[in-house]
Amino acid sequence: MSRTPPSPTALRVAELPQNAQTPFSLRPDAEALREIALELGLTSVRRLSFQGTLTALGRTDWQLDARLGATVVQPCVVTLEPVTTRIDADITRLFIKDYVEPDEPEAEMPEDDRSEPLTPWIDPAVVMIEALALEVPEYPRADGAELGELVYTKPGDAPMTDADARPFAGLADLRQALKDDKD
Repeated sequence: MSRTPPSPTALRVAELPQNAQTPFSLRPDAEALREIALELGLTSVRRLSFQGTLTALGRTDWQLDARLGATVVQPCVVTLEPVTTRIDADITRLFIKDYVEPDEPEAEMPEDDRSEPLTPWIDPAVVMIEALALEVPEYPRADGAELGELVYTKPGDAPMTDADARPFAGLADLRQALKDDKD
């Protein structure tokens, strides 16, 4: 196995101390922030920090505990205006030597989704980018942005709205018609 790390931030598991925590602190530079924004489909990543420790769990497994802090900008899903989001999250990953992948193609997600297989290298930067991708809002909205309702119809016809399409929307009209018939 190569002693050359796959990235500058990767830590070789065989060289980590078993009886002490290994601290790490990542603050990507401006170029790295641009690359991360591009990779995640964001307008920009203004700030990003990932600080934590790696700790041995028993003789073969490892736990990464870290604090993710980021400020991201992405387009509003309604107006496409820039939306700035502050993200602060505690991140935990367990690197398990005897990790077993489900052999079924459509297996249920395990309750503990923090576990992954232990490899010869643990890269906090990879965990940072993955955690950021999971924490970024899927459908960001600018303040006050709402989806409107478009109603199309042929000229001369009454337009049908979403409310009209509901199964019980016509009951009020039917009740009123029956009441008018009785009067």
